[in-house]
Amino acid sequence: MQRSDAVELLAVPGIPLVAKDDDLVALIGEGVARGGIAPRGGDVFVLAQKIVSKAEGRMVDLATVKPSAEAIELAGKVQKDPQLVELILSESVRVVRARPGVLIVEHRLGLVMANAGIDQSNVGSPDDPRRALLLPVDPDGSAAMLRKRLSQRFGVPIAVIISDSFGRAWRRGTCGVAIGAAGLPSLMDLRGLPDLYGRKLQVSITGHADEIAAAASLVMGQGAEGQPVVIVRGLTWRGPDNAASELVRPAAEDMFR
Repeated sequence: MQRSDAVELLAVPGIPLVAKDDDLVALIGEGVARGGIAPRGGDVFVLAQKIVSKAEGRMVDLATVKPSAEAIELAGKVQKDPQLVELILSESVRVVRARPGVLIVEHRLGLVMANAGIDQSNVGSPDDPRRALLLPVDPDGSAAMLRKRLSQRFGVPIAVIISDSFGRAWRRGTCGVAIGAAGLPSLMDLRGLPDLYGRKLQVSITGHADEIAAAASLVMGQGAEGQPVVIVRGLTWRGPDNAASELVRPAAEDMFR
């Protein structure tokens, strides 16, 4: 990893509410022009998961979901809508923890998270409270496609991260993390490199994409800020690109499973 002396966080202005089949690259291009931003090689475009999911048509009307007996039983335990619980189970491979008000699952992508990442905030108007938004089917694939098209549009090589807000074990509060990435090393293995005194690092592996997503979330916000695209500028790195899926800890390394 190379040293960065300064990093800029630039919100792309005027991104509208996104709907199914909207062209995110076109919307970002218009926002960049509106803000007078000239993309540079090495810029990292961080996109909120919500706009990617919306554009990919991952919205579900809960009224169309038929809960199973398992979902009805679990919904009673966690005190949640049985139709929402059915949707959570359909996106998950196992229930990790369930208690009143809390349902932690392992998503089919390997992510351990509350409610399988299904969100109802900033999704629909108060007149339509029964809409729920799922994660993208393939966040790394979505990031790769967006990276290719954005690099072509701006004529410079950029990287893309799709970020979401996660709670963290043993820590209160949510934090931005990368669920999809392309064009950068999401995970940086620093083992074997020297520290300041020349001693070789033994266990240092950096969640590079997560750190970038967390930084971008400071500008992106978690509520009504309406800034779902942030450019992170000034970072330098070495090492091969790898996807955000590399950040998921394998089951064999999970000491708490």
